Amino acid sequence: MSHDASAPVYGSAVTKVEPFGVDHIPDNERHGKPSSQFFVWFAAGLNFPIILLGFSAAWFGLSFVTAATAIVIGAAVGSLLMAVMSRMGVRLGVPQQIQARGPLGFFGNFLPVAYINVFAGIGWAAVTVILGGKAFAELTHLPFWLCAGLLTAIQLVVAIYGYNMINYLQRVLTYVLTPLFLLITVVAVVRGGSFFHADPHASGYIGSTGGWITFGGWFLSFLVAWAPFASDYSRYLPDTPEVVSRTAWYTGLGNFVTICWLGVLGVIVGGSATSSDSITALHQLAGPFAVPALLAVGLSALAQNFLNVYGGAISVQTLKIPVSRAQAVTVICLLAYAISLWGESGTEAKFKVFLNLTAYFIAPFAAVLLLDFYLGGRSDPSRIAELYDRRRVLDWGFVAWAGGVAASVPFWQSSFYTGPFSKAFPGAGDLSMFVAAGAGAVLYLLTYRLRPLWVREGVTPAEAGAQSPTAVTGA
Repeated sequence: MSHDASAPVYGSAVTKVEPFGVDHIPDNERHGKPSSQFFVWFAAGLNFPIILLGFSAAWFGLSFVTAATAIVIGAAVGSLLMAVMSRMGVRLGVPQQIQARGPLGFFGNFLPVAYINVFAGIGWAAVTVILGGKAFAELTHLPFWLCAGLLTAIQLVVAIYGYNMINYLQRVLTYVLTPLFLLITVVAVVRGGSFFHADPHASGYIGSTGGWITFGGWFLSFLVAWAPFASDYSRYLPDTPEVVSRTAWYTGLGNFVTICWLGVLGVIVGGSATSSDSITALHQLAGPFAVPALLAVGLSALAQNFLNVYGGAISVQTLKIPVSRAQAVTVICLLAYAISLWGESGTEAKFKVFLNLTAYFIAPFAAVLLLDFYLGGRSDPSRIAELYDRRRVLDWGFVAWAGGVAASVPFWQSSFYTGPFSKAFPGAGDLSMFVAAGAGAVLYLLTYRLRPLWVREGVTPAEAGAQSPTAVTGA
């Protein structure tokens, strides 16, 4: 009995474990609709950390209008970035982490992926487990370690099943979470909402301009942190001009709506919060509607962590660590769970430090990938094989990325470390992410036409260990 070579191995099966890792997705496996990206990112954005960020507007002494405009602009820029990078996944059919091998080189990509993707995937998973576990513990009166463990177990199983299961559950969670968060919105505004004015005597006041930049930068950072994973959830879509365009629109819209909605909600209710713990504050604010409110926060942890764990596992495979995706998922979940037990207290402060540190490193990474796609010719599918060629050890994109990070250090503004520029000019706000992206972009433009830094000459693709990008065994 002959086998039809054009028949998909995976297709659209939801209950089948995804057989692909960091491989190029062949045409016969391309499936789905662009609208799937709206549900993936809308559900991921229905998450309490965004409300938590909005709480800080009053601390900065910003007025409601000033804070709202900062959120809208930050969300708009971040959503545009996500839209473009999701579009890249449809065009190339490979994860974002693999795409970075183009400008950085096969091994030059290891350090940024190890920090940006693996570290960020584990860290974000831990932050979300903490908030979700706290919500379920508050709701059920069960111990935090048990609630966090159950959340971790669910996301582990789903991430092992992979792409189709995640897409299906994100759609389901969109329909479940939307009415719950609408209820939170109405109840929170009615019971504790306030439209406050600017307060130059607020404890975190650094000037209206600096506060506006830092506050809006947090919401941009939230989406910048997703950027290295954007293509992971669009790479199976059919590569046609219409699908490419519509994918960008759906991705951007899904991110923009939730960031603006929940960010502004956080601003409205943050001024009246009476507890320093955000989950406790939500419980108090929701009053008789605390059960659906806490349920929404708990379930939303799953919507975000499906992506964190899956993207982190793909990143581990990008590093050529000899583990399967299931093994990588298991390790990431265990580490995230252990970190969540350590970080249960003081979540808000740790979350903001982590948000800053990831954005400082991811911003130049995203800038280099975008420029390489549009100016470096990486949008050409005929060059996909280069991404799997180990002879391309190191390229100038690594210098651009590292230079962008280094240039931003004097501008860092965090409780972890404050750079000399920020110490001297605190009223300027946190400019680190913008400096990092700008410096990385300039360095890329100065070097992208140069010969690669390190290519293993005289070595055949087979000797170098390069594989066909269409192989399903991993690369």
